[in-house]
Amino acid sequence: MPVTITRVKSLFTAPNGIRLVVVKVETSEPGLYGWGCATFTQRPHTVQVAVDEYLDPFLRGRDVDDIEDVWQSAFVSSYWRNGPILNNALSGVDQALWDIKGKRAGMPVYQLLGGKCRDRVPLYHHCSGRDPKEVEDDIRASMEKGYRYCRAQMAVPKYRTYGAKPNPDEPDIWEPRPYCRSVVTLFEHLRGALGYEIELLHDIHERVPPRDAIQLAKQLEPYQLFFLEDPFAPEDVGYHRQLRQATTTPIAMGELFSNVTEYLPLIQERLIDFIRVHVSTIGGISPSRKLAALCEYFGIRTAWHGPGDVSPVGHAANMHLDLACYNFGIQEETFFKDETREVFPGAPEIHDGCMWPNDRPGLGVDVDETAAARYPFPEREANGCWPAIRRWDGTVIRP
Repeated sequence: MPVTITRVKSLFTAPNGIRLVVVKVETSEPGLYGWGCATFTQRPHTVQVAVDEYLDPFLRGRDVDDIEDVWQSAFVSSYWRNGPILNNALSGVDQALWDIKGKRAGMPVYQLLGGKCRDRVPLYHHCSGRDPKEVEDDIRASMEKGYRYCRAQMAVPKYRTYGAKPNPDEPDIWEPRPYCRSVVTLFEHLRGALGYEIELLHDIHERVPPRDAIQLAKQLEPYQLFFLEDPFAPEDVGYHRQLRQATTTPIAMGELFSNVTEYLPLIQERLIDFIRVHVSTIGGISPSRKLAALCEYFGIRTAWHGPGDVSPVGHAANMHLDLACYNFGIQEETFFKDETREVFPGAPEIHDGCMWPNDRPGLGVDVDETAAARYPFPEREANGCWPAIRRWDGTVIRP
């Protein structure tokens, strides 16, 4: 008799104030279930509806082994498809089914994906400061902890700058050109102070006009970044051809893509060097492993998105992909505080600048539902919308 899906349900929790959504797939085999990440922290309730009111009745009675067929049929079940809401809901199911398959096989998921290509996952640490010296000090402290890769971001006086702790007295105003000048100053200082043994990254976060991004990438070329992230908004990807012609600075792109096909022109023309995929937003492990395999043949490496608003289940999914993908590049780091580890026993261990698997069957992470209930979603202005950042004249900027 096949093992079938008996229930699909979402679960909300915020153990450290970050709104997380996970999905539990229960089965006809007593005690067998799986967990997947479906976190869309700006619109969590919409994902909940998609999971509990649509995917649950659609998937009850399906064979848990049929991961590919479940994914394909659920993907088209709403007729119109793609987008972060439905893809995150689908990802929760997809990751949970891989978790179940690993438990049934008695193997970690990375073994089902072909086995290890490495025994640990190198991470990049987020480093920042109010001026170049503070950023340098933060990087030096990270190097002492074993990190070989650091993302460097710096505050810009009078502006609310991405990646650096804001001054509460400063307004929510941001301007691209002062920021671009400050980035060049930062990396000139860091290479002079630290040399070239440490790998350095920087995230533009799509906030500058395309021409300014191209100029910045050219100016940063002497400082040999490991990668420059998201120079353009998704709407401006046509500029990648001009960027590639202008500079050899490695480019990571795709954090805001929600459709795998958005990556294809950039991959086929070798216009990027790393895919910055939010795994749950493109639908889970199944599409991500296919995309990574395609990238391998074009010399493009993985750099899965790993911010704080990905649950430890989602970080575990990233890690299993990292371990199994030959063309792994780097993994973004998030620390799991004690409250988060209480809710998510088995969350990946982090030390010596790397993430380490626990080798339990499946994804290796469970959810304590009783503990999760002790951390309800906090109140958020406008129910958690992404805050509007504006230029001095009042224009909203992306993202």
